[in-house]
Amino acid sequence: MADIDDFDLDRSTAQAWTEFQSRLSEVISLIDDTADLTIWTTSGGNGPPPFVTLSSPRPGMIRCEAASNGVLGADFQLSAEQLSAMEQLGWRPPTAGGEDASMVPSTQPTANLWIELPQTASDHMSELAVSVLRDIYGVQHPVFLAPDQLAEALQPAQAPVEAGASIKVEQLERPDVDPTMPRDQQHLNDLVDAELAEIYGYPPIRDADGDVAIRVGSTMLFLRTSSDGQEVVLFAPVVHDVAGRSRATEVLNDLNVEARWVKFQLIKDRVFVTISVLSRPFVPAHLRQAVRILSDVADGIDNELAAKLNGRTTFSDHDESR
Repeated sequence: MADIDDFDLDRSTAQAWTEFQSRLSEVISLIDDTADLTIWTTSGGNGPPPFVTLSSPRPGMIRCEAASNGVLGADFQLSAEQLSAMEQLGWRPPTAGGEDASMVPSTQPTANLWIELPQTASDHMSELAVSVLRDIYGVQHPVFLAPDQLAEALQPAQAPVEAGASIKVEQLERPDVDPTMPRDQQHLNDLVDAELAEIYGYPPIRDADGDVAIRVGSTMLFLRTSSDGQEVVLFAPVVHDVAGRSRATEVLNDLNVEARWVKFQLIKDRVFVTISVLSRPFVPAHLRQAVRILSDVADGIDNELAAKLNGRTTFSDHDESR
C-alpha cells in the first residue's frame, strides 16, 4: 500500500517552489531578445490577475517586470506593506509617465514594477521572481501558475479537469483501456507520468518524496505510487488544524460508510480524502476516472467539512487575503 502518513504539505510545497526556481533560473540564463516569458497567476477574481514578465532588453541583461496596481484588477491590488516589501527587495517603481524613466535613460517606460540584473545573476533573478509570485501575490503552489511560450521548461501548466465530467467506455480511445503490467515502481511511475503528460500536455514534476502535484480547477491533488508497483494513490488534504480528534473520527466514519470510492482519513490534525487505483495491470482510463472522482469530492466537501470540524480548508488563508 502507498502510505501517506508521512506526507507533509508544507514540505512538498517548499520543494515544488525550489524545483520551480531552479528551472526558472535555467530559462533566465538562456533568454535573449527573441524569447520573452510571462508567468501568469491563475487565481480567480475581478480584473487582470498578477503576473511577472522576463525579457532581455540588451545583450547580457535580464529585465523582470511585476504587475503593479496600475494594471492589476480590483481584487489583486497591492497594499502599502506589499509595495514596501518589494522596494526593499530592489524593485523599482513604474516609469510610464513618471520621472524615474528620465533618471534611467536606457529603461523603456513601463506601468509595472521592474528590476534589471546581469544575465549571470540568473539565480538571484529567479529568487526575486519567485518571492513576488509566492510571497507578494500569494500563489500557494507552482501548479497555480500559467507560463506562456516557455511553459514546458517550467512547472507544467495543467489544464483543469471539468467538475462532474463522467467517462463512458465507448468514448475512450483504445490506448486508454489497454492494460500494461508494470515491472516495478519505476516502471509504474513512467506509465503514470506518460499518462499525465498526455492529459495535461507536459510531463509532471515529482518532488523529493516522489509525489506529483496536480491542479484541478481551484483545488490540488497529489499522487504517489506504492513501492511494490501495485497501486497508485491519489490524495488531497481537505481540512487542516482540526479541533477535536474524537469528533473528527465520528464525522469521518459516517462519511466513509456513505462514500463509494473514496476514503477519508485523519492524519494528525489534517483530513485527507484518498482513492486507490489498482495498477497490476495499469489501465490509463482508471487513472483519469480517479482524478475526476477525487477532484469532485475534494472540491465539493472541503468547506462544509472544515466548518463541522472547526478547521480550515487548504486555501482559506489565500482566499481571505484577497
